[in-house]
Amino acid sequence: MSEDVNPKVDTTVPTSARVWNYLLGGKDNYDVDREAAEQFRALFPQIVNIALADRAFLGRAVRHLTGDVGIRQFLDIGTGLPTMDNTHEVAQRVAPESRIVYVDNDPLVLVHARALLTSTPEGVCNYIDADLNEPGKILELASETLDFDQPVAIMLLGIMHFIRDLDEAKGILNRLMDAVPSGSYLVITHATLDFDEGRTAQAEAQEDWNEKSANPMVPRNRAQVTSLFDGLEILEPGVVSMSRWRPATTEWGEPDEVPGYCGVARKT
Repeated sequence: MSEDVNPKVDTTVPTSARVWNYLLGGKDNYDVDREAAEQFRALFPQIVNIALADRAFLGRAVRHLTGDVGIRQFLDIGTGLPTMDNTHEVAQRVAPESRIVYVDNDPLVLVHARALLTSTPEGVCNYIDADLNEPGKILELASETLDFDQPVAIMLLGIMHFIRDLDEAKGILNRLMDAVPSGSYLVITHATLDFDEGRTAQAEAQEDWNEKSANPMVPRNRAQVTSLFDGLEILEPGVVSMSRWRPATTEWGEPDEVPGYCGVARKT
Protein backbone atom coordinates (compact mmCIF):
# COMPACT_ATOMS: atom_id res chain seq x y z
CA MET A 1 0.00 0.00 0.00
CA SER A 2 1.18 3.54 -0.77
CA GLU A 3 2.82 5.25 2.18
CA ASP A 4 1.37 8.71 1.36
CA VAL A 5 -2.38 8.05 1.29
CA ASN A 6 -3.34 10.79 3.71
CA PRO A 7 -1.24 13.38 5.57
CA LYS A 8 -3.26 12.67 8.74
CA VAL A 9 -2.22 9.01 8.71
CA ASP A 10 0.75 8.40 11.02
CA THR A 11 2.84 5.66 9.42
CA THR A 12 5.47 5.71 12.18
CA VAL A 13 3.32 4.05 14.86
CA PRO A 14 1.20 0.89 14.44
CA THR A 15 -2.55 1.20 15.01
CA SER A 16 -4.95 -1.52 16.05
CA ALA A 17 -7.19 -1.06 13.00
CA ARG A 18 -4.37 -1.50 10.52
CA VAL A 19 -2.73 -4.39 12.40
CA TRP A 20 -6.10 -6.16 12.62
CA ASN A 21 -6.57 -5.59 8.89
CA TYR A 22 -3.23 -7.25 8.21
CA LEU A 23 -4.02 -10.23 10.45
CA LEU A 24 -7.28 -10.74 8.56
CA GLY A 25 -5.42 -10.78 5.25
CA GLY A 26 -6.19 -7.19 4.24
CA LYS A 27 -3.94 -4.81 2.34
CA ASP A 28 -4.79 -1.52 4.05
CA ASN A 29 -1.74 -1.37 6.32
CA TYR A 30 1.84 -0.11 6.39
CA ASP A 31 5.27 -1.56 7.09
CA VAL A 32 5.08 -0.44 10.72
CA ASP A 33 1.78 -2.31 11.15
CA ARG A 34 3.00 -5.46 9.43
CA GLU A 35 6.15 -5.45 11.54
CA ALA A 36 4.14 -5.06 14.76
CA ALA A 37 1.72 -7.79 13.71
CA GLU A 38 4.52 -10.20 12.86
CA GLN A 39 6.27 -9.50 16.16
CA PHE A 40 3.03 -10.14 18.02
CA ARG A 41 2.42 -13.32 16.03
CA ALA A 42 5.98 -14.53 16.64
CA LEU A 43 5.42 -14.22 20.40
CA PHE A 44 1.82 -15.40 20.35
CA PRO A 45 0.76 -17.26 17.17
CA GLN A 46 -2.84 -17.58 18.37
CA ILE A 47 -3.46 -13.91 17.61
CA VAL A 48 -4.46 -14.92 14.07
CA ASN A 49 -7.04 -17.36 15.43
CA ILE A 50 -8.35 -14.62 17.69
CA ALA A 51 -8.77 -12.22 14.76
CA LEU A 52 -10.60 -14.83 12.70
CA ALA A 53 -12.78 -15.89 15.64
CA ASP A 54 -13.71 -12.26 16.31
CA ARG A 55 -14.82 -11.80 12.70
CA ALA A 56 -16.75 -15.09 12.68
CA PHE A 57 -18.51 -14.13 15.93
CA LEU A 58 -19.55 -10.82 14.37
CA GLY A 59 -21.25 -12.73 11.58
CA ARG A 60 -23.10 -15.11 13.91
CA ALA A 61 -24.20 -12.33 16.26
CA VAL A 62 -25.46 -10.05 13.47
CA ARG A 63 -27.27 -12.91 11.74
CA HIS A 64 -28.97 -13.79 15.02
CA LEU A 65 -29.98 -10.19 15.70
CA THR A 66 -31.35 -9.59 12.22
CA GLY A 67 -32.77 -13.03 11.44
CA ASP A 68 -34.04 -14.23 14.83
CA VAL A 69 -34.65 -11.04 16.79
CA GLY A 70 -35.61 -8.59 14.05
CA ILE A 71 -33.07 -5.85 14.74
CA ARG A 72 -32.79 -3.46 11.81
CA GLN A 73 -30.40 -0.83 13.22
CA PHE A 74 -26.73 -1.21 14.14
CA LEU A 75 -24.27 1.22 15.70
CA ASP A 76 -20.83 -0.32 15.13
CA ILE A 77 -18.20 1.56 17.15
CA GLY A 78 -14.54 0.84 16.46
CA THR A 79 -15.40 -0.75 13.16
CA GLY A 80 -11.81 -0.93 11.90
CA LEU A 81 -10.84 -1.16 8.27
CA PRO A 82 -13.36 -2.79 5.94
CA THR A 83 -12.60 -6.47 5.34
CA MET A 84 -14.88 -9.42 4.58
CA ASP A 85 -18.41 -9.67 5.99
CA ASN A 86 -18.64 -6.27 7.61
CA THR A 87 -21.68 -5.58 9.79
CA HIS A 88 -23.74 -3.96 7.03
CA GLU A 89 -23.02 -6.79 4.60
CA VAL A 90 -24.14 -9.47 7.06
CA ALA A 91 -27.19 -7.52 8.23
CA GLN A 92 -28.38 -6.43 4.80
CA ARG A 93 -27.92 -9.93 3.43
CA VAL A 94 -30.64 -10.99 5.87
CA ALA A 95 -32.65 -7.74 5.92
CA PRO A 96 -31.79 -5.35 3.06
CA GLU A 97 -33.57 -2.48 4.80
CA SER A 98 -31.14 -2.51 7.74
CA ARG A 99 -29.53 0.79 8.75
CA ILE A 100 -25.92 0.79 9.92
CA VAL A 101 -23.73 3.54 11.35
CA TYR A 102 -20.00 2.89 11.66
CA VAL A 103 -17.77 4.83 14.07
CA ASP A 104 -13.97 5.03 14.13
CA ASN A 105 -11.28 7.66 14.66
CA ASP A 106 -8.47 6.20 12.55
CA PRO A 107 -8.03 8.51 9.52
CA LEU A 108 -7.24 5.57 7.26
CA VAL A 109 -10.50 3.89 8.28
CA LEU A 110 -12.28 7.11 7.36
CA VAL A 111 -10.70 7.11 3.89
CA HIS A 112 -11.74 3.54 3.14
CA ALA A 113 -15.08 3.58 4.92
CA ARG A 114 -16.39 6.31 2.65
CA ALA A 115 -15.35 4.34 -0.40
CA LEU A 116 -16.23 0.79 0.62
CA LEU A 117 -19.08 0.78 3.12
CA THR A 118 -21.91 1.03 0.60
CA SER A 119 -25.50 0.16 1.41
CA THR A 120 -28.26 -1.71 -0.35
CA PRO A 121 -30.83 0.60 -2.00
CA GLU A 122 -33.37 -0.35 0.68
CA GLY A 123 -31.09 0.36 3.62
CA VAL A 124 -28.66 3.01 4.83
CA CYS A 125 -24.97 2.88 5.69
CA ASN A 126 -23.24 5.86 7.25
CA TYR A 127 -19.89 6.63 8.90
CA ILE A 128 -18.93 8.87 11.83
CA ASP A 129 -15.39 10.06 12.51
CA ALA A 130 -15.39 10.00 16.33
CA ASP A 131 -13.74 8.45 19.37
CA LEU A 132 -15.39 6.00 21.78
CA ASN A 133 -14.55 8.49 24.54
CA GLU A 134 -17.07 10.86 22.92
CA PRO A 135 -20.35 8.96 23.37
CA GLY A 136 -22.40 12.15 23.26
CA LYS A 137 -20.98 13.11 19.88
CA ILE A 138 -21.48 9.58 18.57
CA LEU A 139 -25.11 9.50 19.64
CA GLU A 140 -25.86 12.96 18.28
CA LEU A 141 -24.43 12.20 14.85
CA ALA A 142 -25.82 8.65 14.74
CA SER A 143 -29.32 10.00 15.39
CA GLU A 144 -29.23 11.52 11.89
CA THR A 145 -29.33 7.96 10.51
CA LEU A 146 -30.77 5.80 13.29
CA ASP A 147 -34.13 6.11 15.05
CA PHE A 148 -33.38 5.86 18.76
CA ASP A 149 -37.07 5.26 19.48
CA GLN A 150 -36.59 1.84 17.87
CA PRO A 151 -34.22 -0.94 19.03
CA VAL A 152 -30.55 -0.62 18.11
CA ALA A 153 -27.72 -3.14 18.36
CA ILE A 154 -24.58 -1.43 19.66
CA MET A 155 -21.49 -3.30 18.45
CA LEU A 156 -18.20 -2.87 20.33
CA LEU A 157 -15.90 -5.54 18.97
CA GLY A 158 -12.29 -5.45 20.06
CA ILE A 159 -12.44 -1.91 21.39
CA MET A 160 -13.41 -1.88 25.08
CA HIS A 161 -9.98 -3.18 26.09
CA PHE A 162 -8.53 0.12 24.86
CA ILE A 163 -10.38 1.94 27.67
CA ARG A 164 -7.90 1.47 30.49
CA ASP A 165 -10.15 2.27 33.47
CA LEU A 166 -12.98 -0.23 34.03
CA ASP A 167 -15.32 2.31 35.64
CA GLU A 168 -14.74 4.68 32.74
CA ALA A 169 -15.56 1.86 30.31
CA LYS A 170 -18.79 1.15 32.19
CA GLY A 171 -19.68 4.83 32.13
CA ILE A 172 -19.33 4.96 28.36
CA LEU A 173 -21.47 1.86 27.95
CA ASN A 174 -24.13 3.24 30.27
CA ARG A 175 -24.26 6.47 28.27
CA LEU A 176 -24.71 4.54 25.04
CA MET A 177 -27.30 2.08 26.36
CA ASP A 178 -29.29 4.81 28.13
CA ALA A 179 -29.88 6.37 24.72
CA VAL A 180 -31.54 3.31 23.18
CA PRO A 181 -34.92 1.75 24.06
CA SER A 182 -35.84 -1.60 25.54
CA GLY A 183 -35.25 -4.40 23.07
CA SER A 184 -31.86 -2.99 22.09
CA TYR A 185 -28.70 -5.10 22.30
CA LEU A 186 -25.07 -4.73 23.31
CA VAL A 187 -22.43 -6.88 21.58
CA ILE A 188 -18.85 -6.98 22.89
CA THR A 189 -15.61 -8.84 22.25
CA HIS A 190 -12.72 -8.30 24.64
CA ALA A 191 -9.10 -9.35 25.13
CA THR A 192 -8.26 -11.51 28.15
CA LEU A 193 -5.40 -13.42 29.73
CA ASP A 194 -7.72 -15.94 31.42
CA PHE A 195 -6.94 -18.86 29.15
CA ASP A 196 -4.01 -21.03 30.20
CA GLU A 197 -2.78 -21.99 26.75
CA GLY A 198 -0.14 -19.48 25.69
CA ARG A 199 -0.97 -17.15 28.58
CA THR A 200 2.62 -16.16 29.30
CA ALA A 201 3.37 -15.63 25.62
CA GLN A 202 0.18 -13.61 25.18
CA ALA A 203 1.03 -11.37 28.12
CA GLU A 204 4.52 -10.80 26.72
CA ALA A 205 3.12 -9.99 23.27
CA GLN A 206 0.59 -7.53 24.67
CA GLU A 207 3.22 -5.83 26.80
CA ASP A 208 5.39 -5.44 23.71
CA TRP A 209 2.38 -4.08 21.80
CA ASN A 210 1.59 -1.54 24.50
CA GLU A 211 5.15 -0.20 24.41
CA LYS A 212 5.08 0.63 20.71
CA SER A 213 1.44 1.13 19.76
CA ALA A 214 -0.77 4.19 19.63
CA ASN A 215 -3.52 1.97 21.11
CA PRO A 216 -2.36 0.24 24.33
CA MET A 217 -4.79 -2.38 25.62
CA VAL A 218 -5.92 -3.77 28.97
CA PRO A 219 -6.97 -7.44 28.94
CA ARG A 220 -9.70 -8.26 31.50
CA ASN A 221 -10.88 -11.41 33.21
CA ARG A 222 -14.28 -13.01 32.73
CA ALA A 223 -15.85 -11.35 35.77
CA GLN A 224 -14.69 -7.91 34.60
CA VAL A 225 -15.95 -8.46 31.05
CA THR A 226 -19.25 -9.77 32.40
CA SER A 227 -19.58 -6.60 34.49
CA LEU A 228 -19.63 -4.55 31.28
CA PHE A 229 -23.12 -6.01 30.73
CA ASP A 230 -24.43 -4.97 34.17
CA GLY A 231 -28.15 -4.18 34.04
CA LEU A 232 -28.67 -6.13 30.81
CA GLU A 233 -29.96 -9.63 30.12
CA ILE A 234 -27.03 -11.66 28.78
CA LEU A 235 -28.07 -14.16 26.13
CA GLU A 236 -27.04 -17.79 26.32
CA PRO A 237 -24.38 -19.13 26.40
CA GLY A 238 -23.21 -16.10 28.39
CA VAL A 239 -19.76 -14.52 28.31
CA VAL A 240 -17.64 -17.16 26.59
CA SER A 241 -14.69 -17.61 24.26
CA MET A 242 -15.46 -15.97 20.93
CA SER A 243 -15.35 -19.32 19.16
CA ARG A 244 -17.93 -20.80 21.57
CA TRP A 245 -20.81 -18.33 21.07
CA ARG A 246 -23.46 -20.33 19.22
CA PRO A 247 -21.07 -21.98 16.76
CA ALA A 248 -22.34 -24.06 13.88
CA THR A 249 -23.06 -27.63 14.90
CA THR A 250 -20.53 -30.17 13.65
CA GLU A 251 -19.87 -33.84 14.24
CA TRP A 252 -16.57 -32.88 15.94
CA GLY A 253 -18.22 -31.05 18.81
CA GLU A 254 -17.48 -27.51 19.96
CA PRO A 255 -14.59 -25.62 18.37
CA ASP A 256 -11.41 -24.98 20.31
CA GLU A 257 -11.50 -21.97 22.59
CA VAL A 258 -9.57 -18.86 21.67
CA PRO A 259 -8.31 -16.43 24.35
CA GLY A 260 -10.86 -13.70 23.88
CA TYR A 261 -14.32 -13.18 25.40
CA CYS A 262 -17.57 -12.20 23.78
CA GLY A 263 -21.15 -11.65 24.80
CA VAL A 264 -24.52 -10.41 23.57
CA ALA A 265 -27.01 -8.82 25.95
CA ARG A 266 -30.51 -7.34 25.72
CA LYS A 267 -31.83 -4.20 27.32
CA THR A 268 -35.10 -5.17 28.97
